[in-house]
Amino acid sequence: MTDKATHSLLKKLLLQRGKSSRLWASLVALTVGTLLLLAAALIWWNFNELLHGRGSNDSLGSTFLTISKRVSKERSGRPETTVFSQAEIADLKRVAGVEDVGMLLSNDFPLAASLGTNSGMDFYTLMFLEAAPDNFLDKKPENWQWQPGNIQVPLILSREFLNLYNYGFALSQGLPQLSEETISQLPFQLIVGAPPRTQTYTGRIVGFSDRITSILVPESFIRYANEQYGSGSNKPPSRLVVKVKDPSATAFNDYLKAHDYATNAEQLRLNKLRSVVNVVAAATGVLALLLMGVSVLVFLLFIELTVARARDSIRLLLEIGYSPKKLIRFLSGQFMPLVAGVLIVALLLACALQIIAAVGMKKSGLELSYVPGWPVWLAFMVSGIVLFWQLRKGLKEAVGKV
Repeated sequence: MTDKATHSLLKKLLLQRGKSSRLWASLVALTVGTLLLLAAALIWWNFNELLHGRGSNDSLGSTFLTISKRVSKERSGRPETTVFSQAEIADLKRVAGVEDVGMLLSNDFPLAASLGTNSGMDFYTLMFLEAAPDNFLDKKPENWQWQPGNIQVPLILSREFLNLYNYGFALSQGLPQLSEETISQLPFQLIVGAPPRTQTYTGRIVGFSDRITSILVPESFIRYANEQYGSGSNKPPSRLVVKVKDPSATAFNDYLKAHDYATNAEQLRLNKLRSVVNVVAAATGVLALLLMGVSVLVFLLFIELTVARARDSIRLLLEIGYSPKKLIRFLSGQFMPLVAGVLIVALLLACALQIIAAVGMKKSGLELSYVPGWPVWLAFMVSGIVLFWQLRKGLKEAVGKV
C-alpha cells in the first residue's frame, strides 16, 4: 500500500467530520485568546513607547521634567535663593526613581535679537538663551556644535514658544504666522554683550523641542559668551532637567513638595496614564491567558473526543503492527497545521491593529512603528511553543488511554 493510500485510510479510520462545528468553535476561541494575548503586549509596548518620551513623543508625557524653585513672596527679588547648589543637585540625584539630572545654563550677559526681512516682518527684542547637556535634548541636530570664532550659532526653539508667537503675538501685532520650515530659514541677528564690548552673531533655528520650554544653544557657546561678555563665570543653574523613571511616583512627588520645587503639572498628570495603562495591559493579559487556557482546554477535549470515537480503529491498528508513535505523528500532522493557522491569523490581526494604531497616532502628531514591537513577537513565540507542546502532550495522553 502506498503512503498516499495509507494516509487516506488512516484519515477515514481516525478522523470523523460529523462534529466539525465543535472544531471550528474551538479554533475561533483559540484565535481570539491568542489575539488578546498579542493585543495585551501590543498595548503595553505602544503606550510604553509613547509615555517614555522616545523620539518626538514627549508631548504625551515625558520622563524628562524641567524643575525650578518656586518664586515665593520670601524669594521675590532675591535671585540667589532660586538657584540650585551642587549639594541640592547631588541630593536630587539620590531620590528614588531619578535616573539623571542635567543643568540648564543660562546667559549671564545682555542679549537681544533682531530680524529684518523684505516681507515687512522686522522686530527687535531682548531675549535669553539656555544650554542643556546633549543627552537631554529631544533629538540632537546634525549641526549642533559651536566653537569660538564661528559667527553662526545653532538654536533649538521650543514648539511652545512658536505656538505662542503664531497664536498670540503674531495675530495681535499683525505679523505673519510662521511654520517650522519657514522660521528655520530665517537668520536672526544675535547682539551679544553691552557697549563697548559687543558682538553680533547669526542665529539659525536647526531644531525644535517638546521637552524643554526654552531657546537652546550649544553649551560651548553659553560658557564662552558668559566668560567673554558676562561676569566671567557661570552662575549656578536656576532650572534643572531631570530624567525620572516614573514622574507619577509618590516618592518623587513628595520630594518636590517637601522642597517647594515646581515643574510642569500637566506632564505629571499625563504621566499618571502610565500606571493606568499598565493596569489595563495587565488586566487584558490576564483575561487573554484565561481565555487562551480555556480555548486550549476545549481544543484538547475535542482531540480527546476524536481519539475516543476512533478507539476501536486505533486498537485494530495497534494490533496489526502500527506503533503509537506513528499514530501520534499522523494525528499531529492533522492538527498542527490548524494550530499554526490560528497563530498566523492572530499575528496578522495584531499587525493590522499596529498599523491602525500607527496611522491614528500620526494624525495626532505622534509616531509609532508600523511593525509590532519585540514583546508581541515574544508573546507569539511563547504562545506557539506552548500550543504545540500542549497539542503533542494531549495526543500522547489521548492515544495512551486507548
